[in-house]
Amino acid sequence: MSQKIRIEPYPGAAGGWGALKSTTRHLLNSEQALTNLKTLANTNQPGGFDCPGCAWGEGKHSGRVSFCENGAKAVNWEATARRVDAAFFAEHSVASLYAQTDHWLESQGRLTEPMVYDAASDHYAPIAWDDAFALIAQHLKQLDSPDQAEFYTSGRTGNEAAFLYQLFVRAYGTNNFPDCSNLCHEASGVALRRSVGVGKGTVTMDDFDQADAIFVFGQNPGTNHPRMLDTLRDAVKRGAQVVAINPLKERGLERFTHPQHPLEMLAGSATTMNTRYVQPRLGGDMALVRGMVKALLAAEREAQANGGEPVFDHAFLREHTDGLETYLVAVDATSWETIERQSGVTRDVIEGLAEVYRKADRVIATWAMGITQHKHSVATIQEIANWMLLCGNVGQPGAGLCPVRGHSNVQGDRTMGINEKPSAAFLDKLGRRFDFDVPRKHGHAVVEAIQAMKDGQSRVFFALGGNFAAATPDTAATEAALRNCDLTVQVSTKLNRSHLVTGKSALILPCLGRTEIDQQAGGAQMISVEDSMSMVHSSAGVLEPASPQLKSEPAIVAGVAEALLGKWPVDWMFLIEDYDRIRNLIADTLPGFEGFNERLKAPRGFYLGNAARERRWDTASGRATFAASPLPEHLDTHEGDLVLQTLRSHDQYNTTIYGLDDRYRGVFGQRRVVFVSGADLTRLGFAAGETVDLVAEWGDGVERRVCDFTLVEYDLPPGSAAAYYPETNPLVALASVGDDSRTPTSKWVPIRFERAAR
Repeated sequence: MSQKIRIEPYPGAAGGWGALKSTTRHLLNSEQALTNLKTLANTNQPGGFDCPGCAWGEGKHSGRVSFCENGAKAVNWEATARRVDAAFFAEHSVASLYAQTDHWLESQGRLTEPMVYDAASDHYAPIAWDDAFALIAQHLKQLDSPDQAEFYTSGRTGNEAAFLYQLFVRAYGTNNFPDCSNLCHEASGVALRRSVGVGKGTVTMDDFDQADAIFVFGQNPGTNHPRMLDTLRDAVKRGAQVVAINPLKERGLERFTHPQHPLEMLAGSATTMNTRYVQPRLGGDMALVRGMVKALLAAEREAQANGGEPVFDHAFLREHTDGLETYLVAVDATSWETIERQSGVTRDVIEGLAEVYRKADRVIATWAMGITQHKHSVATIQEIANWMLLCGNVGQPGAGLCPVRGHSNVQGDRTMGINEKPSAAFLDKLGRRFDFDVPRKHGHAVVEAIQAMKDGQSRVFFALGGNFAAATPDTAATEAALRNCDLTVQVSTKLNRSHLVTGKSALILPCLGRTEIDQQAGGAQMISVEDSMSMVHSSAGVLEPASPQLKSEPAIVAGVAEALLGKWPVDWMFLIEDYDRIRNLIADTLPGFEGFNERLKAPRGFYLGNAARERRWDTASGRATFAASPLPEHLDTHEGDLVLQTLRSHDQYNTTIYGLDDRYRGVFGQRRVVFVSGADLTRLGFAAGETVDLVAEWGDGVERRVCDFTLVEYDLPPGSAAAYYPETNPLVALASVGDDSRTPTSKWVPIRFERAAR
């Protein structure tokens, strides 16, 4: 962690010596550097453990050292020598811990034993595992309905724990599964199911080696999934076009020096990571894509009139798609004036992007939360699918749709059945296999769960991983909701904010980390995860557990289930002895997992398959479907002087704050900063370095304010601003969610600046 607070432009490329220096610092800060060096050598390797960070897939170079700077941070953060034990909780009250920063809380070290909150003393105290399970069962049995409990899941949860969890909760009687997907990529699943029939990406890692053009929308791989830079670097070096579309200038999309290439490191050379870089307004991506389609349509009509080569893939469109004509009418009805105003990009630039697309035989479109956390995210992703379908860029090698997930198994959890709106087919098969009447009523996603707890309709909250209080929007409303519960339960590896926002009673249940050996009665166990490319592979820890009292996530789920349900509908403890038994149940229940245990033995796992990749469309029409959505009106009508997006710093993964630096953006020793263009500073009468409060403008009569943020001049479009979460989560109104996805609109928050009182 940097001790000197400063704003200082970073001259270097992404990666390079800066990444090695950062990795070394985090190794030393773990206080067991030699052990963790050996641990890192087993990251993302056959027989080793899956990186607890991002869900980027393993490419053709995965036999070498296969971790990035942020993966090293994640491993060292988890495999620290520091401990948070009973003595720590005896020394610190919950109120005193709540006053600390998120970075300080997690830096205290690993949790070592189960703890129960004592409201009278405002301290946590030790509790035996069996007593903790019994307390949870007691609270669940006392509810008037199973629908009064909420069961949250983080994307770090492995497939085996997730499958047991959904089985236990549905046997209990509810589909209340608020999940981290609700906060990030829900729009991707909704939109892709409608457009191509599968709510996942259609590409594999091999496709990136064959693509002629890669369009990167609304993502910052240099910070959020750095191993993607290796893939993009290889694409640029072989001559592919890489188009970066992002409101902020991000170093990882500009220049990259590969830390594992000695010649690049010694020469100080860097790869230019894009062939074009375009900065749309926040929320303007849909208009930009509509503009590319409008340009392609004009070129198609000109080709038809002059007998030229068609632009569209007419054979593909006739055989595989539905709704094209209606969509093209909507394109014709969209004026260039509207496209330029909403996108913030000029017509000539958009037509240039369309030309890149037109000249490429194989195109991949990738995106992340810069696309998915808007009111119109579903419509935007459907627009991307429309554009890709026009030239047959779905279901052929080197082309396809690629939502890039965040946490390492967020996609796998959904595959395992962590879904508040499960399909009838899934429920039918689950009910038949385990011989019980599964609940059919749709459950709560995150926003609905917060509202239900706040209103007193839900009284128990159970979190299998994650940091719910810090990850969710409208912090005051979320904390009030959690405090309104009779019981809150957090399954965690390290101390975090959610442990300090308790219900009337609260439990902390410490679990094994991904790096640690999971020893059960049948021997050391492995789990499995699914990456963004639908590859399922194993993960087995290599370190001794931080405490002998830690339990695995599957064992914790089984312990709660047995305390509540006994040995019904399965013998939970029998399953925990050997996770092969859990995987056999998964194979019995979920299509694509036949022979699960045997296939998992392959060094890199196995591909789960994707019907849309094979041009089989599981949509209502049986075809890939064009969506004729209008461009969003709210972009032109919002209140506020600026629109803010929340984002991560470089020393951060989701809500975990590794340090107080954001090297690539030139911010050191601090996090309460807000990035804004020089033009907006002048327009609003402020100067870089001034301190301001940020006040949200939702028009609902509720003041949402965060205080004492330093203004940082940055290269981003006029009218746009950016700041880190979770510090700015209080500004995101709980009611402001994506159409159809119900995802908080954390990338589009109307705000104004007020000079700080202090």
